Amino acid sequence: MYATDSRGHSPAFLQPQNGNSRHSSGYVPGKVVPLRPPPPPKSQASAKFTSVRREDRATFAFSPEEQQAQRESQKQKRHKNTFICFAITSFSFFIALAIILGISSKYAPDENCPDQNPRLRNWDPGQDSAKQVVIKEGDMLRLTSDATVHSIVIQDGGLLVFGDNKDGSRNITLRTHYILIQDGGALHIGAEKCRYKSKATITLYGKSDEGESMPIFGKKFIGVEAGGTLELHGARKTSWTLLARTLNSSGLPFGSYTFEKDFSRGLNVRVIDQDTAKILESERFDTHEYHNESRRLQEFLRFQDPGRIVAIAVGDSAAKSLLQGTIQMIQERLGSELIRGLGYRQAWALVGVIDGGSTSCNESVRNYENHSSGGKALAQREFYTVDGQKFSVTAYSEWIEGVSLSGFRVEVVDGVKLNLLDDVSSWKSGDQIVVASTDYSMYQAEEFTLLPCSECSHFQVKVKETPQFLHMGEIIDGVDMRAEVGILTRNIVIQGEVEDSCYAENQCQFFDYDTFGGHVMIMKNFTSVHLSYVELKRMGQQQMGRYPVHFHLCGDVDYKGGYRHATFVDGLSIHHSFSRCITVHGTNGLLIKDTIGFDTLGHCFFLEDGIEQRNTLFHNLGLLTKPGTLLPTDRNNSMCTTMRDKVFGNYIPVPATDCMAVSTFWIAHPNNNLINNAAAGSQDAGIWYLFHKEPTGESTGLQLLAKPELTPLGIFYNNRVHSNFKAGLFIDKGVKTTNSSAADPREYLCLDNSARFRPHQDANPEKPRVAALIDRLIAFKNNDNGGWVRGGDIIVQNSAFADNGIGLTFASDGSFPSDEGSSQEVSESLFVGESRNYGFQGGQNKYVGTGGIDQKPRTLPRNRTFPIRGFQIYDGPIHLTRSTFKKYVPTPDRYSSAIGFLMKNSWQITPRNNISLVKFGPHVSLNVFFGKPGPWFEDCELDGDKNSIFHDIDGSVTGYKDAYVGRMDNYLIRHPSCVNVTKWNAVICSGTYAQVYVQTWSTQNLSMTITRDEYPSHPMVLRGINQKAAFPQYQPVVMLEKGYTIHWNGPAPRTTFLYLVNFNKNDWIRVGLCYPSNTSFQVTFGYLQRQNGSLSKIEEYEPVHSLEELQRKQSERKFYFDSSTGLLFLYLKAKSHRHGHSYCSSQGCERVKIQAATDSKDISNCMAKAYPQYYRKPSVVKRMPAMLTGLCQGCGTRQVVFTSDPHKSYLPVQFQSPDKAETQRGDPSVISVNGTDFTFRSAGVLLLVVDPCSVPFRLTEKKVFPLADISRMEEYLKTGIPPRSIVLLSTRGEIKPLNISHLLVPLGLAKPAHLYDKGSTIFLGFSGNFKPSWTKLFTSPAGQGLGVLEQFIPLQLDEYGCPRATTVRRRDLELLKQASKAH
Repeated sequence: MYATDSRGHSPAFLQPQNGNSRHSSGYVPGKVVPLRPPPPPKSQASAKFTSVRREDRATFAFSPEEQQAQRESQKQKRHKNTFICFAITSFSFFIALAIILGISSKYAPDENCPDQNPRLRNWDPGQDSAKQVVIKEGDMLRLTSDATVHSIVIQDGGLLVFGDNKDGSRNITLRTHYILIQDGGALHIGAEKCRYKSKATITLYGKSDEGESMPIFGKKFIGVEAGGTLELHGARKTSWTLLARTLNSSGLPFGSYTFEKDFSRGLNVRVIDQDTAKILESERFDTHEYHNESRRLQEFLRFQDPGRIVAIAVGDSAAKSLLQGTIQMIQERLGSELIRGLGYRQAWALVGVIDGGSTSCNESVRNYENHSSGGKALAQREFYTVDGQKFSVTAYSEWIEGVSLSGFRVEVVDGVKLNLLDDVSSWKSGDQIVVASTDYSMYQAEEFTLLPCSECSHFQVKVKETPQFLHMGEIIDGVDMRAEVGILTRNIVIQGEVEDSCYAENQCQFFDYDTFGGHVMIMKNFTSVHLSYVELKRMGQQQMGRYPVHFHLCGDVDYKGGYRHATFVDGLSIHHSFSRCITVHGTNGLLIKDTIGFDTLGHCFFLEDGIEQRNTLFHNLGLLTKPGTLLPTDRNNSMCTTMRDKVFGNYIPVPATDCMAVSTFWIAHPNNNLINNAAAGSQDAGIWYLFHKEPTGESTGLQLLAKPELTPLGIFYNNRVHSNFKAGLFIDKGVKTTNSSAADPREYLCLDNSARFRPHQDANPEKPRVAALIDRLIAFKNNDNGGWVRGGDIIVQNSAFADNGIGLTFASDGSFPSDEGSSQEVSESLFVGESRNYGFQGGQNKYVGTGGIDQKPRTLPRNRTFPIRGFQIYDGPIHLTRSTFKKYVPTPDRYSSAIGFLMKNSWQITPRNNISLVKFGPHVSLNVFFGKPGPWFEDCELDGDKNSIFHDIDGSVTGYKDAYVGRMDNYLIRHPSCVNVTKWNAVICSGTYAQVYVQTWSTQNLSMTITRDEYPSHPMVLRGINQKAAFPQYQPVVMLEKGYTIHWNGPAPRTTFLYLVNFNKNDWIRVGLCYPSNTSFQVTFGYLQRQNGSLSKIEEYEPVHSLEELQRKQSERKFYFDSSTGLLFLYLKAKSHRHGHSYCSSQGCERVKIQAATDSKDISNCMAKAYPQYYRKPSVVKRMPAMLTGLCQGCGTRQVVFTSDPHKSYLPVQFQSPDKAETQRGDPSVISVNGTDFTFRSAGVLLLVVDPCSVPFRLTEKKVFPLADISRMEEYLKTGIPPRSIVLLSTRGEIKPLNISHLLVPLGLAKPAHLYDKGSTIFLGFSGNFKPSWTKLFTSPAGQGLGVLEQFIPLQLDEYGCPRATTVRRRDLELLKQASKAH
């Protein structure tokens, strides 16, 4: 290897500040010292040469005269030589200067570019798969050509740099089994300030069952050990953006069309809309057999509108009865020249335009001979839609071996144009992109190849392939459902070389393809690692620790870890990965930014051991996250039950509770930051926060300073989750942290339900709670839950949920008494049941049904009968406030409600669930639904089902202020003035409510019956939270200041505890518990301290002799046992104050313990004796309020639109376009702008001009053109609309002479539209040099309206030319900066 000794010289690159004392000889981000000449060499060879010359001069002797003469001669020669040398030197200097200046002007060395380090030498190792390269101290190499080697080790100051060209013309591929960068070694491809311009590819090759495995790293890897440097920086690209216009299946608004049929005799005709490529009419005219058919065709063509596209193809034969008038009609209206000579069984096809003349007609004819036409008679023409999409219409006819075929095709040609939200001018022809699903199936994500597109703006690209699915590009019903579009191509590629199919021990029972890719692994104490704009494909292995990018136990990798330049990965494209995307393992302070993870196995962005903190994930996209085999939580159903080598004994894993949790973002510690990310399709969850009880994996044994479940949440801002099966956002559970055993046979690291998120200040449970803030979540098209959130305190705000099975579910921290009581709140949020995103069958969308609002077909979550709910209450306490619900309408197949409850709920539920300031849109039929026996709900007889309840604080749900809403058959909460709402299966009551927590000892399978004295014929039977538990628990909700009796379906429990839950001071109820008549009692009171389980202030209850005496002394510790009925009576009355959301008082949990002594084993049910003796007439304690009238002031969210670019302002515009019947009835036509209605009732056109640079909006002009004055509109459209204006136009009534289509082209249409004989026309346009993607034209046939159309127009875009008075505040960037400082 080439060697130089650089000690004592100024290094060409400055030394990194972090890592081992040995250093890379190559890189500090951002700076390379200027080019300077090297010092003169001082090698042994030069020293020897000097000494030889001196010896030669001392060898000969001369006389003094000779010496003098020689001196004179030498002096003359020296003068002559000096002159000659001067001349030569001067000439050489100027020549060299000219060369240097010429080179400098062409390619001046850039001090920021690692490949221009003057100390590098070019390296071309050739193609030798056996060569094991070691690059060590003094080796500074520039790779300049393709190479194949066995392996590369870079160590002890060795440096490898990929060569580059200023014009980016190099294309270097390096194939190797592995690259290991050890102490002092460095690998560079580009730099942050000098990005790589050419194409660099590192291919990691080798099979899993061949060759040696390196310690720690294994096979097929790039590994960075302590002291190593890895710097890869490709050309910048916009990593991902959103669609700005919907991408239709097939690329056309109404889809492509294909038809072929044999022996379809006569002329087969299709009429196609020239503006949308929609098939308008499909007819067959048997002009071979019937003259009337020929006449019918003549009339059919006579009444076609000018400009319509007509395609005709002969089936079998069409000439025999083809009348002259029909032939003439085809000639005149379609420009045909071949129809006149059409003969028997001739194959003829035509595509033409009505009244377009012969120049618009393309036709072909083939003669019929020997049962064949010798090929197709094929006609084809190309057209453009009003949106600018090019399409072709094809008609053909032929005979093949006696079989007549005719057919039609309508399809896009020359690619499909995509309109995008951001500038994508960095995307180039040949690049690969992916467009995310916007439906329930993540498998609707599609890959495309970019085509050249000279006509595209910076916000457009053209793709080669035809889309198979619908991808939304709109804000729908106020929710941003625009599909993510990511660029997969980068000019630096790291890829695994794989076999054609699965082999060896690579889990081939689950995968039919090779999953043994490459991997990149970074170890602790590296010197410098920064990766930006690198593509990693076919990376990862179905083995632990082998991931596309893996930071392995690196500790702090930011300033806290001593790194002057914090570690990051930025703009990576990780796709078709065989194991995860980026693994953050025992690593803190890493920034992951603008990175795409597409089509991957197992958790994608993966925080591993539960100790990873302060990492920031900013603007990353993950989609198509599929199951893997590594961890139980990665696995699907079949993997879970098949892989049993790590369970104990014969245990069979339960997929739903042990596995099935694969997630795009797996966040194992709450102290991490998620900003602007998108989880756009996972088999299970989009974002999953889980909570390790202790560190796991290789971090086992480390002492956590704070438990994750107690640690406050990091930043969560502006994330979106959709097309996931289990949940968009999931905050719950942990993993099992013990090995499998007889006591717990489940596998290590399987899902575990023991962890509960309860964040406190400094993670100290003795300090105040710190509410976790979920700010700006958009969740749509998730099959189960848009969000499932367990724990407290947690706040969800500024969020939107649409088209989910269940929008958002809140589940409490736990259950009394283990849970001290916390809260969950959702505010300023929007819930949409069934949006205008109707979906598209395909991918894995199995369920299609009818929508509840417009009865249109739509894809559905889970099942056609699945009950859709907006906000779901599990237990509580929750607070739902300032939120809006839209479009929850049941169908004959399924219930759909704005508010609902967890189905089949055996858990407790609290009356402290509060709802206020909510708003229900006009299309909400069920504000709330309590379920009914049937599919999904089953018998509705579990304890939580029966006790479902919430408090309508202000009457915004029910119309009754300060009312409680419970299930209609719950008589524990009723009084005579309650109001039944049958369709909700609900009852609305006034009153005050609390819970009694009843616990018994050693009484399995015991059911408890509780009866209110006022309604003895309506008892409630409770099965208990877990009937098989040794300590059954029952927790009925009760109305305060009432009497109750408790009975059992077996022997009375010997020990019973009664806890007062959610009782305020002086709240009370009276209870009578059923026991055998010979029972004796010891009853005690005490305050249970939750933290340590101790009792304080213990008091004994004393018996009294009558119920009347007990009533007089209800504030004292007394009980009364009525042996005749078997009822032990006592009062449960709270003595202490309760604060906030705590279940218990500030002194502790008030508890009554009843110790019963009896030898009876009879069933203790005293109902027959208790009533009617203790019956009380129903009475109202708190009067029922009057029903509210008028609109709810201040109800609902104040936000109209929820987008993933909240720093932008959007103008909501709504059009109401009635049909002919509605118009005759007097229904108005309306354009609503930001909630301001502009109404018109007379036939004509309403035109509004809006300033696009003003927020919320500024109307610059309103014009009404009556039917009699329509011609004036033409002039106004030509000259009256000022530049930089939004134009909103709506018609009313049928306006046949609406000749303005050519005037709409400057306002955004791609071509003049057909506006003749329309029922309604609506147009959104823009006057200016910029053509935004939101410009649209909507039309309906005569007599029909367009109904309600809603659009959201972005305001204050730079492209409009708006003046920037102030800098737009970017909350996301502020939070990113805050997160970086917090590091």
